[in-house]
Amino acid sequence: MDTHGNLFHVSDQDFETQVLKSDTPVIVDFWAAWCGPCRAIAPVYEKLSEEYQGKLGFAKLDIDANEVTPSRWGVQAIPTLVIFKGGKEVGRMVGAHPMRLKNDIDRILAQVSVA
Repeated sequence: MDTHGNLFHVSDQDFETQVLKSDTPVIVDFWAAWCGPCRAIAPVYEKLSEEYQGKLGFAKLDIDANEVTPSRWGVQAIPTLVIFKGGKEVGRMVGAHPMRLKNDIDRILAQVSVA
């Protein structure tokens, strides 16, 4: 697992242990290297990973290198950001909306009593 502070990369092989079985909720950025909007949102995602340290884990999953997990969770467009808590999806954001990302995360976390 490639780690950078609260931001880590997951794969089909470790998705269950790193995301679904995590004690802390985790947001997963389903992305691809060729995706311009994915690259545009990356700096905001990385900055937010520092801000939410201890409250929300931030994972990235490359859909080109890992085809099973995106299919299993119905990811049909990228970027798709999905928040998981207790092994279940609790929120989803599709598309690159860097200015809305923090508000969307806060709203979802408040709904699942994490914030």
